[in-house]
Amino acid sequence: MIYKFTVLSDEVDDFVREMNIDPEATFKELHDCILESVKYDKNQMTSFFICSDDWEKGQEVTLIEMESSSEYDNLVMEDIKLEELISDEKQKMLFVFDMISDRSFFMELTEIIPGKSVEKPTCITSKGSAPVQIMADEAVSVAPRINLDENFYGDESFDLDELDEEGFGDLSFDDTTLFDDDTK
Repeated sequence: MIYKFTVLSDEVDDFVREMNIDPEATFKELHDCILESVKYDKNQMTSFFICSDDWEKGQEVTLIEMESSSEYDNLVMEDIKLEELISDEKQKMLFVFDMISDRSFFMELTEIIPGKSVEKPTCITSKGSAPVQIMADEAVSVAPRINLDENFYGDESFDLDELDEEGFGDLSFDDTTLFDDDTK
């Protein structure tokens, strides 16, 4: 039997990958096949999420064992076979490839082909360019610059020279005016 998965991206319209894989293969083998097909580095944290028909996240399968407060068990890719969690055509999954920015590929088991087999996971269709693997560095580098001119403080007549080293201005009054104590 062969599982045929279709992989799509919501970031790149013409991006499509189709994979053929044995149902007894592990999620780690599917992981590696996906990353090879898009030429991503394999040193990033990734996860699969089994999803409902409405793409709501369910059971997570992680690359490495992690502590989790989730209602689901902690499953690791190299220990779980695809057929243990996936058995129906049209089953949906998310493959999160950028954990920091929560970016994913949308996957669906589009066909179960009985009576055939495949030795190793294979990308059979590759259309379009994959999105950038990690966007976190780009987000940091394009942070806006803050203009700290006199308008920043909300008063155009504000004078930076009025402030002392700590930014408080001249506090010239005696200690008796600090507190107005009616209990004397």
